[in-house]
Amino acid sequence: MNSTPQTLQAPAADAEAGPTLFGHPRGLATLFFTEMWERLTYYGIQSILILFMVAASGRGGLGFGDRSGNAIAGLYFGGTYLLSLIGGWVADRLIGGRQAVLAGGVLITAGNALLASGGTRLFFLGLTFNVLGVGLLKPNVSATVGELYPEGGSRRDAAFSIFYIGINIGSLLGPMFVPVVARKYGWHAGFALPALGMLIGVAQFLATRRYLGRAGAAPAATKPRSWVALWGFVAVIAAITAVMLSGAVTVDPVTLSEAVSWLVGIMMGGYLLYLALFGGLAGEERSRVFAMMALFAASTVFWMAYMQMFGSFTLFAQRYTDLDILGWRMPAGVTQTIDPIFIIALAPVFAALWVRLGRRGRDLSSPVKFAWGLLLMAASMLVMYEASLRVMYGAKVSLLWLTATYFLNACGELCLSPVGLSSTTKLAPARFAGQSMGLWFLTLTLGSFLAGLFSGDYNAHHLATLPALYLRLFWWSAIGGVVMLLVSAPVKRLMAGVR
Repeated sequence: MNSTPQTLQAPAADAEAGPTLFGHPRGLATLFFTEMWERLTYYGIQSILILFMVAASGRGGLGFGDRSGNAIAGLYFGGTYLLSLIGGWVADRLIGGRQAVLAGGVLITAGNALLASGGTRLFFLGLTFNVLGVGLLKPNVSATVGELYPEGGSRRDAAFSIFYIGINIGSLLGPMFVPVVARKYGWHAGFALPALGMLIGVAQFLATRRYLGRAGAAPAATKPRSWVALWGFVAVIAAITAVMLSGAVTVDPVTLSEAVSWLVGIMMGGYLLYLALFGGLAGEERSRVFAMMALFAASTVFWMAYMQMFGSFTLFAQRYTDLDILGWRMPAGVTQTIDPIFIIALAPVFAALWVRLGRRGRDLSSPVKFAWGLLLMAASMLVMYEASLRVMYGAKVSLLWLTATYFLNACGELCLSPVGLSSTTKLAPARFAGQSMGLWFLTLTLGSFLAGLFSGDYNAHHLATLPALYLRLFWWSAIGGVVMLLVSAPVKRLMAGVR
């Protein structure tokens, strides 16, 4: 595979020499707000998606069973990240990160408009547009943040923590308003609100992208064969979508999810091995790719548990949680705001902690931070295990159980996710920056697929399956955390001096 000309250093220097805001390049604000609006649309859809699919058709839903609904939700969530690898390739080889972000925003806006327009076929077509749009936007907006900080170190970690606040403001506002609008005005009105949000995000990006300097600029040269490959891929996606929407082929979502999980796992591992062995890398670059493998495996386990928020946790809130608050019955999807509230409150604390530890020469290595993220996730699964045992006695539980779970999730997320974003931009070979970020998002892909499959093991008619679900996730997270602690020293050596 031919590599893209190296264009990272000049854009970063241009951005650094330009306007600054609170000690950071002004372009960080452009990317901050672009990502905020995109996450508002994404998490707004997630807050009602599973509920819409399992709602009876007489109530405007699709009438799917829990198992199928969870599998479809997992495929959608994972699909948005699966396409991130293609989106990174498109940016690296053809149009640059900036144009990829813009194209992704336009596709997401169109997809959300289709979701709001009504009709089952248009609904699934809208999900397809969203998958393509997020795949273009998500990896490249993050990679462009990394380009603004060529020096790396704690300042880049702090910048990604600030950037992460934008992610979580969006993930707070989406579930805060979309479920309320959906309850009052109907499902399709709920889907219309994210369409407006992404439109604002696109307009903001167009108005302020000059502050990026040359960060995310198009590659110096492109290969005609790359364009042929891209349009071939688009044609295949269009053909598959047309066949699926026509009803000519019926696909079991659970079987599809299992098959795709295996495919993604093999693809992620195979691509990392390709980069390490056949990517023409120097010795240190190759070593860092092997370090990425360990971090990516830990990340997959983390997201497998975390993504329960959009499946089993939301159904748990609707069916088994007392949501009456001073006479107002909170829509179940609104409970998804608890996690971003904690993230927004705690992100500055964690950002300051990493900087302070770095100044004192006591900064925790990325593998150790990942281990703590997994162990905190394991603790949250224990909370849900205990809550689900109480549900088996026939009573609804307090919202405090979900609140405690989301608090632990948020702490674990701040140990792992922004650190993972930053580590990927530092460990990735310069010629494969966008593609490496796409690989990072493949961990969310595989985690999402597996989360849907795990949630499918829960059966509302057999409540004993509920605590069993969370106990299994506890063991996966706990074992993953312990393993990361044990291998942290050799993984740090593989990182070859990257802090």
